[in-house]
Amino acid sequence: MPTTKANPQRLYADVEFLTSLHPARNYENLASLNQAADYIKAEFSKLGGEVVEQPFEADGRRYRNIILRLGPADAPRLVVGAHYDVFGDHAGADDNASAVAGLLETARLLHGRRPPLRYCVELVAYPNEEPPYFATEDMGSYVHAKSLHEAGTPVRAMLCYEMIGYFRDEPGSQRFPNQQLAALYPSTGNFITVVGCTGQEPLTEKVHNLMQANADINVQRINLPVGTALANLSDHRNYWHFGYEALMLTDTSFLRNDNYHEASDTIDTLDFRRMAEVVNGAYAAILGL
Repeated sequence: MPTTKANPQRLYADVEFLTSLHPARNYENLASLNQAADYIKAEFSKLGGEVVEQPFEADGRRYRNIILRLGPADAPRLVVGAHYDVFGDHAGADDNASAVAGLLETARLLHGRRPPLRYCVELVAYPNEEPPYFATEDMGSYVHAKSLHEAGTPVRAMLCYEMIGYFRDEPGSQRFPNQQLAALYPSTGNFITVVGCTGQEPLTEKVHNLMQANADINVQRINLPVGTALANLSDHRNYWHFGYEALMLTDTSFLRNDNYHEASDTIDTLDFRRMAEVVNGAYAAILGL
């Protein structure tokens, strides 16, 4: 049977593997980080596309972007990305095993359904999103975005999975940095957000509408200036740097999830049914773009 919908059990298995790695898969623990990369590569290799590694060095250590390309090789790229490293010595279930699981499941849907693709969908798993490399040229996503720019590769858009597994149904469970935003968005933390920068409103609206029409989850959207702290807190920032349109899909991170960058960011805190709906929506957005 072809894979037709995102599977919560597969998402769970991916998160379970990544969160079970010891020591934690951070920038210093290269053995664990490479185990995560090898797992992603093995899963990508089951799906029939072109799988490549993009190695690079930072402070004398070797890191790897893992890339799967599906669709016509000579077409413009549609990039879907997620980082597989964690902050500190934590399991990082939501940050960012949830997103890696979403990336893998998106690839499985593309393989299982085999839709006609106008673009080359490039699914990329990155290291070094977390400190000390965040906002530096040693982020895996910076390396990838720079390589596309230097090659003159046209890019339709980039979608970044960043923390997609934590949801709450209690009133008041969603926080905001100011009253202006609080007045515009739900106060219950049971939605996913499409985040774009100012000037990308048409793309943000299109992805929002495609996701909302194809996923059983509340989808919100926002556009913020590039310099706004909340706007650029993941790998999409590096595609903005090189002039590409890019969006982040997120459960809003620390504005909802008190386990952010804590030892309590564990698999039992995630909602895999709703995570699957995020992937269903993102898959529809990829095809709609």
